[in-house]
Amino acid sequence: MHNDRALTEQRLARVLNERIRPAVHARSVPLDVRVWNVPGEPVPVRDGLAAPYRPARVGDLWGPAWSTSWFKVTGTIPDRWAGERVEAVLDLGFATHSPGFSAEGLVHSADGTAVKALNPRNTWLPVTERAVGGEEFTFFIEAAANPVVMHTAPGELTFGPTSVGGRAPWLGDPAADPGAPLYRLRRLDLAVFDQDVYELVQDLDVLGQLMPELSPDDPRRWQILRAVEQALDAVDLGDVGGSAAAARAALAPVLEAPAHASAHRVSAVGHAHIDTAWLWPLRETVRKVARTVSNVTQLMDSHPEFRFVMSQAQQLAWLKEHRPEVYARAQEKAKAGQFLPTGSLWVEPDTNISGGEALVRQFVHGKRFFLEEFGVETEEMWLPDTFGYNAALPQLMKLAGVRWFLTQKMSWNTTNKFPHHTFWWEGIDGTRIFSHFPPVDSYNGELSGAEVAHSVRNFQDKAGAGHSLIPFGYGDGGGGPTREMLSRAARLKNLEGSARVEMDKPADFFHRAHAEYEDNGGAPVWSGELYLEFHRGTLTSQLATKQGNRRSEHLLREAELWAATASVRHGHPYPYDALDRLWKTVLLHQFHDILPGTSIAWVHREAEETYAALARELEDLIGAAQRTLAGPPGGTVVFNAAPHARGGVTALGASVRPGTADAPVRPVTDGEGFVLDNGLVRIAVDGRGLVTSAYDHTAGREALAPGAVGNLLQLHQDFPNQWDAWDIDVFYRNTVRDLTEAQSVTATGDGIRVVRVFGASRIEQVLTLPAGSRRLVIDTVVDWHEREKLLKAAFPLDVRAAHSTAEIPFGHVERPTHTNTSWDAAKFEVCAHRFLHVGEPDWGAALVNDSSYGHDVTRDVRPDGGTTTTVRLSLLRAAVFPDPDADQGTHRLGYALVVGADVAEATREGYRFNLPERTVPGSATVAPLVSVDHEGVIVEAVKLADDRTGDVVVRLYESRGTRARATLTTGFPLASVTATDLLERPLDDPTAHRHTGAGVELSLRPFQILTLRLRRAMAA
Repeated sequence: MHNDRALTEQRLARVLNERIRPAVHARSVPLDVRVWNVPGEPVPVRDGLAAPYRPARVGDLWGPAWSTSWFKVTGTIPDRWAGERVEAVLDLGFATHSPGFSAEGLVHSADGTAVKALNPRNTWLPVTERAVGGEEFTFFIEAAANPVVMHTAPGELTFGPTSVGGRAPWLGDPAADPGAPLYRLRRLDLAVFDQDVYELVQDLDVLGQLMPELSPDDPRRWQILRAVEQALDAVDLGDVGGSAAAARAALAPVLEAPAHASAHRVSAVGHAHIDTAWLWPLRETVRKVARTVSNVTQLMDSHPEFRFVMSQAQQLAWLKEHRPEVYARAQEKAKAGQFLPTGSLWVEPDTNISGGEALVRQFVHGKRFFLEEFGVETEEMWLPDTFGYNAALPQLMKLAGVRWFLTQKMSWNTTNKFPHHTFWWEGIDGTRIFSHFPPVDSYNGELSGAEVAHSVRNFQDKAGAGHSLIPFGYGDGGGGPTREMLSRAARLKNLEGSARVEMDKPADFFHRAHAEYEDNGGAPVWSGELYLEFHRGTLTSQLATKQGNRRSEHLLREAELWAATASVRHGHPYPYDALDRLWKTVLLHQFHDILPGTSIAWVHREAEETYAALARELEDLIGAAQRTLAGPPGGTVVFNAAPHARGGVTALGASVRPGTADAPVRPVTDGEGFVLDNGLVRIAVDGRGLVTSAYDHTAGREALAPGAVGNLLQLHQDFPNQWDAWDIDVFYRNTVRDLTEAQSVTATGDGIRVVRVFGASRIEQVLTLPAGSRRLVIDTVVDWHEREKLLKAAFPLDVRAAHSTAEIPFGHVERPTHTNTSWDAAKFEVCAHRFLHVGEPDWGAALVNDSSYGHDVTRDVRPDGGTTTTVRLSLLRAAVFPDPDADQGTHRLGYALVVGADVAEATREGYRFNLPERTVPGSATVAPLVSVDHEGVIVEAVKLADDRTGDVVVRLYESRGTRARATLTTGFPLASVTATDLLERPLDDPTAHRHTGAGVELSLRPFQILTLRLRRAMAA
């Protein structure tokens, strides 16, 4: 037989797309259209319904970027359509690519109830299942003119200003757009829905996608090809509707052939990954959520097998507030087991940069919302699109009652392919969580033949398992699954040549996957962080956003600590409601396109304004509590919120500082520059403002490598191959400019001021050495106006360090300083929170910071035989997409070199650097509510219980990676102590603590996190 495969496949593509698909709505009449263009921001539905509409027609332009237009569409069903199924086809001017990235609409009935959404892949609207001739109807469309900021169709990926209507504006900022309309009404029709044609489209769609995934040597491929050929022969191109049934009959035998008994199983989970902000502002996400939930609940009516997960409690909270009727539908479908709250988190946060206590609150507020609103105890952590995962997460998941973890982002690795898809993930404390990476390598699946086949081929664990998961539905910009996707799932449920596809709940999949592995010797284990070999620039982009988050996290710590102390001691009102609201605001802004710095300008401008307002409110809460605690005038009370004592003030307490403060260390000239010396450390700065010596008097050794200089500012060209704000590519190191020239180097008060000017920017740094400290503090003000540049601060240290130690939430991780393997080499930019440490067994040094996360560590052997380990801190970037003005302007940040520090001292200095002492007029001594007699056991949070019983809740952890025995004592009479989960519910863990008359005896394993609920004894 001659090989005519290509000819038939080409025929299928053209006939299907040009003749059969259009015939689904072939019989149509135009609708009457009127429009109201909303002045300014979106308005409530009631305003849209009552607005003054004017006539409009197909072909009209509408929608300047970010504006809203309301369309009123009315129609009358023709008598000849009586008894037919009728839909409206509403194309607002959609492009065929990027659903959820351009114009979108939400259709309302005449009473304002949301019906369903419109987007480029979803343009139909149900009108009636059985038409009555002459019936009239009216719908209203709230249409959002969201601009296409970035093309994402195959072959069209762009990382610059998108051309819209011949213009190329920076559409991420409304102020930069001239306001010309973006979209043109394309089709607004009333149409008969031809069920036979629709089903033929789905049959051909599935078979046409399956064929190219089968080998040309496979008889099944040829059987499908011949059936398709016969079906196309049966189609009358002049009467597609009339011939559709015959065409379907030709396809029936190949569609009825069952899958092989050994076929891979796919759990298809409906999903819409809605970015809480990204290429659109937060206010638009509120509407995207309403559109998506309207879509999926509408589909559930006609598809009872359909299951849909929603993973961000914040989005459902918005829905409850802004669209209660849509929210009620979600709750109704949740009771029916179709709408599935999942994920356990408030938002899908960045987990590299978010602090430990903030991640705790992500679980607390997320799980509590799902429990209170839906009665669901979520057991999954659903994070498909976050840029790496810190190694403390397994323990946090377990403490929140989470059993399963899902992501797919690791498939984006650019150097090494992750070796597993189903495995145990082991954290730094030894906790293991059963995890799955969908081998489809997408969180926006369409259930296409290519995706299902890729899942089977790509699955890494075939020897021990035969089951994987596909999250399907349009996402990022929302939209969710479509009826076409559900039709594919129905046909792929049991189809020869394909994996078996079944609609499923995540929990059911995980139970089966776990049981499958238990029957085959157990799943493999991955220990440590899940480092994403991509998007490393997210550790540095948009410094102001990162500073706002870091500062807010520490202010919240202080507000809870001092408010709880004032409440227990003086009955000061504890601000439960304010703290709940403020925490949720911080958690919202930890979303994985806000905190990483990868959103449009609008998002980051609003974030900075929000953080400023948060800081003002938190400062007021802290001030009110501290004034209550400080007592009557008579001196100055020093408050220390850090977990270690300092300057004579106990940890978590306050007192009038005893004795006289140490005299400040003032710089002296040595002829070539200046010297700071406090008897512990000697710092020399030359005439260029560079640190030429950092000498440790105690150890009798120099910290800097011979001939090297510290605090060397270095400027790199930073133009990654793609994803500007997201990525730093390794070749950035090939081009570097050392900023060694100084405009001025002067002694000023207690420090040395260095001013450098380069390009269009200016940096002013003041170097100080506090008395009694090993910390060289570098206060930095940058007036930054570079583009596509990366600024780093380098410290070449005279140590042979086998690894670096970086703080992560509730502990630290060690990373090799060598590049022996491709896995090591790929970690050329790494995350550290408050400190990064390098050292030899008996001596080391650390960099601490107040707002930076990106670091790199390199190691070189010198001609003298010594080893130089260079630690660099990433200070600023200047990406131009998606925000062309990212990081432009003035910034103030701080970092410090701690000389002669071990990891324990680095931990302590990191907290101190981020929690400066506060002074308040008064005369009281404030004993801490709790104290711990082991410096390696760190108190992370002190607060009152969320249930408002007045119980004190303390969260602490072992910070050094060793076993620790300690005693916790309370500054109040203690009736009982209970170990709890993160939601402050009792845990059965008798080994971690024991209540004695002297306090609470603690026994902690390395990096263990322990939450204690302390019930106060009532006064007699």
